[in-house]
Amino acid sequence: MRAQHLHHLLHHPPRVDWFEIISENFMGDHGFARHVLMKLAREMPIVMHGVSLSIGSTDPLDMDYLAKLRHLAETLSPAWISDHLCWTGIAGRTSHDLLPLPLTEEALDHVSERVLRVQDFLGRPLVLENPSTYLEFHASTIPEWEFLSELARRTGCGLLLDVNNVFVSSRNHGFDPERYLRGLPHAHIVQLHLAGPTDFGHYLIDTHDHPVPTPVWRLYKLAQELTGGVSTLLEWDAAVPSYPDLVAELHKARDVLAGRLPEVPLSGPVREGVHANPLPRGVLHERIR
Repeated sequence: MRAQHLHHLLHHPPRVDWFEIISENFMGDHGFARHVLMKLAREMPIVMHGVSLSIGSTDPLDMDYLAKLRHLAETLSPAWISDHLCWTGIAGRTSHDLLPLPLTEEALDHVSERVLRVQDFLGRPLVLENPSTYLEFHASTIPEWEFLSELARRTGCGLLLDVNNVFVSSRNHGFDPERYLRGLPHAHIVQLHLAGPTDFGHYLIDTHDHPVPTPVWRLYKLAQELTGGVSTLLEWDAAVPSYPDLVAELHKARDVLAGRLPEVPLSGPVREGVHANPLPRGVLHERIR
């Protein structure tokens, strides 16, 4: 649900089955966007998707934030509440980005304990999304799909599988994206994300501003086969198209599930002054300590 489409949604049928909102956009908001949201919430399911939980941080859990999140959930009765397997800041300062974790046993213990506390506070399971990543840690000993699998087993949390993020990370780090999908606990997956990344030559960036490319559609089809079919959401964050065009892009998923893969190439940068390869070769494959 994007601000650019609020007037359209107020006056036209949505032509979709449900909406996802960014939770933080509606904490304490009582303006026009909240008015449209409440109208939609009376008509169809709403999912809350957060970007500030920072479940992997070593900072204490932000209980003020969690209280606002719980209050919004009490108002909307969302189908579920999701966020990301990441950290977003440290020492009380936010990075405004979704930063990767070292995938270790210590980190798994830390995140599992925090997920259990969040779920107790919210009174419901939490759903966590796999992030797109551009760096790995020397200390990591667990593949991300195994980390998520064990986290779901220990805590009972749900998983939001972003197939675009799997594709982006697999290109940046050199792993097999199909192995990633097959290695997840499919019964825990409640939702899929689709998006279009940007190809910068030696790495992909998860920009959410292009049509979904064919390799991501291929992974989406496999994910739906493995899960038995779960809810699908298309993310588009910049250069947002008109609402009818956005729905048309989403509805390509029906063709994919019927076995008709669209031929869509990876998109490169189009902004003036941006090169195809702004970083030295291999920089994103270096592992940080």
